[in-house]
Amino acid sequence: MSLSDPGDLRPIRRALLSVSDKAGLLELAQGLAARGVALVSTGNSAMVLREAGLEVTEVAEVTGSPEMLGGRVKTLHPRIHGGILGKRGDAGHLAEMEAHGIAAIDLVVVNLYPFEATVARGASFEDTVEQIDVGGPAMIRAAAKNHADVAVLTDPADYPALLEEIGAQGGTTGAFRRGLARKAFARTAEYDAAIAAWMSRDEGAPERRAFTGRLVQTLRYGENPHQQAAFYRGGEVRPGVATARQLQGKELSYNNIADTDAAYELAAEFDGPACVIVKHANPCGVAVGATVGEAHARALACDPLSAFGGIVAVNRPLDRTTAQAIVEVFTEVVIAPGADEGAREIFARKGNLRLLVAEGMPDPRATGAAWKQVAGGFLVQDRDAGFVTRADLKVVTRRAPSEEELRDLLFAWTVAKHVKSNAIVLAKGGATVGIGAGQMSRVDSAEVAARKMARMAEVPGAPVLASDAFFPFADGIETAVRAGAVAVIQPGGSMRDAEVIAAADEAGLAMVFTGMRHFRH
Repeated sequence: MSLSDPGDLRPIRRALLSVSDKAGLLELAQGLAARGVALVSTGNSAMVLREAGLEVTEVAEVTGSPEMLGGRVKTLHPRIHGGILGKRGDAGHLAEMEAHGIAAIDLVVVNLYPFEATVARGASFEDTVEQIDVGGPAMIRAAAKNHADVAVLTDPADYPALLEEIGAQGGTTGAFRRGLARKAFARTAEYDAAIAAWMSRDEGAPERRAFTGRLVQTLRYGENPHQQAAFYRGGEVRPGVATARQLQGKELSYNNIADTDAAYELAAEFDGPACVIVKHANPCGVAVGATVGEAHARALACDPLSAFGGIVAVNRPLDRTTAQAIVEVFTEVVIAPGADEGAREIFARKGNLRLLVAEGMPDPRATGAAWKQVAGGFLVQDRDAGFVTRADLKVVTRRAPSEEELRDLLFAWTVAKHVKSNAIVLAKGGATVGIGAGQMSRVDSAEVAARKMARMAEVPGAPVLASDAFFPFADGIETAVRAGAVAVIQPGGSMRDAEVIAAADEAGLAMVFTGMRHFRH
């Protein structure tokens, strides 16, 4: 039917309002009452409306039953669900409704107990269970099922649109109700998925797994212009690109978002001021420094050619001086936990540059789920929150690394965790000097890293080398030697570890094993 078809239009004569989030409730109720809509409500919602001088009927008056079991049972009654589910064009339904004293409900306004927020604040098991809504989802699903006759609101952001719709049309159109119903079913699916995830938090692999998200923006396209794409925010509370405020610049693209996430997650790994520059999901320069400005200068020096058009992430608020240095090189996105007025003023001169403020850093050691789509399914694993300390390192060569080498080895190992496998990282003095990413051979990755280092301006001292997985053959050590490396950090665990260690000893290298691998595909 068309929007103007009078057979598609449904007047709103009676509305049920039962909300946990009271935002916009009073304005909606006043707008409905002004149009002659009878209001039915529960508990606190009814009290808010009554205190504002609105006439409202309590659900208990409709059902003839008081709220029971501490509020667990109040709307689960035929006079409520019959009023929602009854088909207006079905003579049998209408007769049954009349026989049982069931009055039609034309609008259901429900938002759910704040279960997700309760989990996020770390509430006790008992308190969290009490925030699992039962009656709310039941009413939402009933109204959404019967959207041929009933409108359902689950989001306060939609309240003005409803008032505008009934003001313009005299009721709700089928297209409008269908849109609300789609949103309602998505909300109950999201809610149930959050509950299932919480209930399964201690299981290794639950029998069924659901992921949901809320639309942040529809993107111009995906990785390539012929691919449609959108950006959704999940339920996890984690500072980063999904929660950051964009202060200026063009709309983020699909690739911008992916690269910004990669950069910010790596920047969070360091305790001191750090800067990460990412290009095509791989870091091309990473450094720590006494200030974030110094860290940026050192990160840029690693590979200024690749840094052109890259993503810059820092783990400290930005100042004017650092901002000025950043804008001297074409940069797509800058993300930081903050930016002072001087920095914002500098960035504002580059209107297309996207500046994001995340108001915090993600915890690199926090657990969480990571997933990847495959044909016909998806893979789920824990986020790579693994880390090693000096105490975890095992010296396997005759020569032990020096104190300075140890610092650089741990730095390079941290960076390697965020480089696509096969990953080789050369570093010295708390900065990368060469990164080899994503080659099919570990030796090829080492050669790429060495070529990157050869393009750099001379940096005093000799580099150390990190490998995200073990060297299967001694040729990896030979490549490290050709690159000028004096120490190596790798997981160990190869069948040929003895050969690799012997090659390192022969070359005078110090080598440590971590016992932990960091593949990243």
